[in-house]
Amino acid sequence: MSRKGRECALVIAIDAWKLAYVALPKAGCSSVKKALAMLDPWVAVPDKPDFQTWHRIYQTRRYHPGFWAEHADFFRFCVVRDPAKRLMSCYTDIVVKRRALKDSPRVRATGGLPVNPDPDTFFCRLPRYRRKSSIVKHHVLGAELFLGPDLRGDYDRVYRTGELDELAADLSRRTGETVRMPHANSSGGKLSIFDLEGRTIDRLRPLLDAQYDYLRDYFVNPLGPRIHDACAIGERRVS
Repeated sequence: MSRKGRECALVIAIDAWKLAYVALPKAGCSSVKKALAMLDPWVAVPDKPDFQTWHRIYQTRRYHPGFWAEHADFFRFCVVRDPAKRLMSCYTDIVVKRRALKDSPRVRATGGLPVNPDPDTFFCRLPRYRRKSSIVKHHVLGAELFLGPDLRGDYDRVYRTGELDELAADLSRRTGETVRMPHANSSGGKLSIFDLEGRTIDRLRPLLDAQYDYLRDYFVNPLGPRIHDACAIGERRVS
């Protein structure tokens, strides 16, 4: 990444290889950032990196129309993930693995928000959790807020998370280097949208329907018609 790119960090751009990547949280971004850091001549990888190392090197930013002004001739790519799986991984990683809610003073101080919620409690109260926890909000925001409104127009290639090995092969061909795509931050534990109660699924349905519509060229919405009562919790929609 150039010095200028390092300052604005809107696009993760490696000038030496003309690569430009925009990260989506919970969509393989730790793995991709780690692989790019190994290619980036501006990066000095520490002797004992952890998965947060890659996020300190390359920050994830929200989309801005000026992203591509200086990178029109770069290989521009992103990685997307099935929306339901991405949302479930927020629980398994942020809530279970990292225990981030227990470390949040605002969550601890808010009545009715357990710091160790089961999945149904967490997702039924998701709007309140993301108002109180910036890390939850960051990881459940819609993909379009990071990747922009025009995937086909803005990117030369959109990879699914199941295609990270293909991404590694493409980067290897473009750079002449051996690129491996490690699983830098596996959430651990598997949680399916269908492990949730029906009313919880219906509570998440508007969010997921919008995300599957945005990513309709890459994923099929597994949810059928609404048949359950929604969680009886009135929440304002928040961005």
